Amino acid sequence: MNPRDNAKDASRVEPARLRVAATADAEEITRVINAAFKNAESFFIERDRIDSAKVHEFLETGQFLVLEDKGGLAACVYVEKRGERGYAGLLAVDPSCQRSGLGSRLMTAAEDHCRDLGCMFMDLRIVNLRRELPEFYRRRGYVPTGTTPFTPDLPTKLPCHFINMSKLLTQEDPEVKSR
Repeated sequence: MNPRDNAKDASRVEPARLRVAATADAEEITRVINAAFKNAESFFIERDRIDSAKVHEFLETGQFLVLEDKGGLAACVYVEKRGERGYAGLLAVDPSCQRSGLGSRLMTAAEDHCRDLGCMFMDLRIVNLRRELPEFYRRRGYVPTGTTPFTPDLPTKLPCHFINMSKLLTQEDPEVKSR
């Protein structure tokens, strides 16, 4: 059951608390990712994007940063240090909290987290069919760097691939600069 089902709309305007997820958060992380991705990707993926076993695997190699409010877990993003590069993936905001700035807040937190770990660059991948994503990340300073095949064990209704994007982390955040 989604704890947000009983939360009042007022919980959306409450400040969300940022923290690093614990293994006990795996089920809620799975729920948020699948709810968010179902909303955005159901036109080309018929099943859940991730299961809790895969979330546990990710928790072994990196971390999930989560935002929670009085309604529970509101958003998450996976981060991993890969040498001098950071990787961010699975950015997900609970559908009841979307369009509230939590995604941007989490990306800033992910970039800061990787910068604090000594990373010079941040890498991510977006699905080419998600037409709204390139501009979101370009505004944050990311540039396309190539493509890779889509997740082979996740069947799709439409052909698709990942667009790889990167950002130099030593620069000032363009979103902060434009405020």
